[in-house]
Formats: sequence, structure tokens, C-alpha cells
Amino acid sequence: MFDSGDTAWILTSTALVLLMTMPGLALFYAGLVRSRNILSVLMHCSAICCVSSVLWFALGYSLAFTEGGAYIGSLSNIFLLDMARDAATGTIPESVFFSFQMTFAVITPALIVGAYVERIKFGAVLLFSSLWLLLVYVPVCHWVWGGGWLADMGVMDFAGGIVVHVTAGISALVIAIVLGNRSKFPDQISPPHAPWMVMVGAAMLWIGWFGFNAGSALSAGSDAGMAMLVTHLSAATASLVWLTIEWIRFGKPSLIGLVTGTIAGLATVTPASGFIGPIGGLICGLVGGGVCYYCVDLIKVRFNIDDSLDVFAVHGVGGATGTLLIAFLALESMSGVGLEEGVSSISQLKTQIIGIGSVLVWSIAVTLAIIYITRRLVGLRVESEDELEGLDYKAHGETGYNL
Repeated sequence: MFDSGDTAWILTSTALVLLMTMPGLALFYAGLVRSRNILSVLMHCSAICCVSSVLWFALGYSLAFTEGGAYIGSLSNIFLLDMARDAATGTIPESVFFSFQMTFAVITPALIVGAYVERIKFGAVLLFSSLWLLLVYVPVCHWVWGGGWLADMGVMDFAGGIVVHVTAGISALVIAIVLGNRSKFPDQISPPHAPWMVMVGAAMLWIGWFGFNAGSALSAGSDAGMAMLVTHLSAATASLVWLTIEWIRFGKPSLIGLVTGTIAGLATVTPASGFIGPIGGLICGLVGGGVCYYCVDLIKVRFNIDDSLDVFAVHGVGGATGTLLIAFLALESMSGVGLEEGVSSISQLKTQIIGIGSVLVWSIAVTLAIIYITRRLVGLRVESEDELEGLDYKAHGETGYNL
């Protein structure tokens, strides 16, 4: 019933994806903020990891992956009460599939942390993230991966361009707008306090992303191998694109810019990784690196929105871009797996647009409702004095550096 090779690979992938949040994303974000807020960011990522794991076990997995309706699953497997020890999902134990999917449920709300750093109440982080996981992530996960209406329509999303990056990206933009800009943004915001930490976190994300994308094949075969290859090509290419743009524009390439390009390339290739060939990985990196760079400037400079660590511009835009590119890069002529019989690139593109658009609308509407509930119950933004002094000591009674 079980394939030991497949099981071993998904066990490894599960550990790799958890590494992306703990400590990869945590260090990536922590290095980007000011030194007086490093612990608050680490606390946000750590606490979200814990609460998301418990909620996924209690409700999320059942609602996402059990048979139900077109829009949500059933409650038949809450607390895994309906899962036998030897239950299988394909060629792997269901317990392994559950754990792998749990790591996705952990990192997705954690991505949103980058939009509200340095100015949000810790209680708001916990309540918002909990409600968001159950009301935004879980339904969309069911729509695309759990046999819901977008799956029936033929939406292609191999590892989470829509499910992970579009949901988190658009919700991050919404909460950044509602929460408001940090004090003295943008002119007097200090630069990242530890670029070396950002690079270390990005490296962990890059390595962990192999489990994210190649693990989504749910087997240790050729699909996993190709997904890993195109993931690396896209990340490397987008890094060089970002570096080159900065070098031409400012005369000096920055480490922060290089690794931000890395994440943009990884986010862009995520939905396409199991459907495309090597040339597709290169194109994802070229397009994703350029488009995401432009959107960072658009959001922060032109629209003056303090999406502090560029969650929407990098993850949301990158995930949506890769989702659209699938319609062309998956073609056999591009060394992809090909589209379904009778489906053209244009018709698949329309399907992909419907998928992105519907999830975008759902994410905006539900996120606004969650923000309203959170604000009424625990409040949203810290006092200006707390923001000025930093959240490490004011919210958690600790400091990141005892010098």
C-alpha cells in the first residue's frame, strides 16, 4: 500500500517546509526590521506556527480535504478522529500527508506578518491569524486542492500560487492599508538592522522551497525532480534580475535586493513548478523578478502603502504571475507537461484568471471582516509610545540585544 521512497521524501519535504517558517521566514523578516522589534517578529512567526498547527489538527484539515461540497469540506475528520493509523493518501500514509499540508497552513498566515510588523498588538496577531487560517486559507485550499469548485473548473496550481501566495499577499495589502503606515513612514524609517540575518533566512527559505514545490508531487519521481530543478532556476534568475536592476538604477547592487529577488522567483515558480520544464523556470525568474521589483516601487512609492516587508508585491504578485504563466509554459512545446485535451492556452488562461480573481475577492472581503472582529475584540494597533520604543520590550518584556 505504501511506497517507502515516496513516504521518505514527503517526510523530508515536511521538515523542509517547516524549516521555511521556523526559522527561515522568522529570520528573514527579523533582519529586515529595526533592532528594537526583532523579538516581536520572531514571536509572531513562532506563535503563528503553534496556533496554526493546533487549528489545522482540530478543524482545518477536515474542512479542507474531506469530501463535502464545492466550497468547503465536512467535519467528519476533526481532530483526525476518522484517520486510521494505516490510512493512505496515494502511496503515503495519511498522517504524512496531513503533516505536509499542515506546514503549508503554518507558513501561509506567517507570510502576512511582513505587512504589519512594528505596529500591531500581539493579541491581534493571534486572533487575526487564527480566524484567517480557518476563514480564508482553508476554504481556498478546499476549492483548489480538496476537490472544490476551482479544481472542477480546471485551475492549475501545483504548490500554492493561489492557495498560499495570492491569499496571503492580498490579505497583507488589506491589513497594511487598514492598520496604517508606521510612524514617520517612509522618510524616517531605518534601514534593515541586520542584512546578514535576512540572507540567512532567505537561504533557509530557498532550501526549504525544494520541499514546498518538489514535495507537492507527493512522490519521489520525475515530477518532483523537475519541480526542484525549475524552482532553483527561477530563484537564481530572479535574483540576478533584481541585482541587475538595482545596479543600473543605484550604481550598487545590495544584498537585500538580491535575496528579495530570490523570494520573488520562488513565489513566481511555485504554482507552475510541477507543470513546466527548465526553460519555463528561467522565464518565471525573468518575469517574476522584473514584475515584482516594479510592484514594490508601485506600492510603497506611488501609493504610499506601508506593506512593510513587501508581502503583496513579492508573494501576491509573484504567485499570481506564475499562475498566469502556466497557461503558456505548461505547453509541450515549452517542455511542459501539456494542457488537458481540448484545452488551449487562451482557455486555460481564462480559467487561471477566474481562479485568481475569485480568491482575490474572497480574501479581501473576509480579511476586512476579520480585521473588524479583531479590532472590536482585542484592538489592532499599539499605542504610538509603544511603537516608538519598540515592541520587543513593550509587548514581550525582552530585548533582542543586551549590549
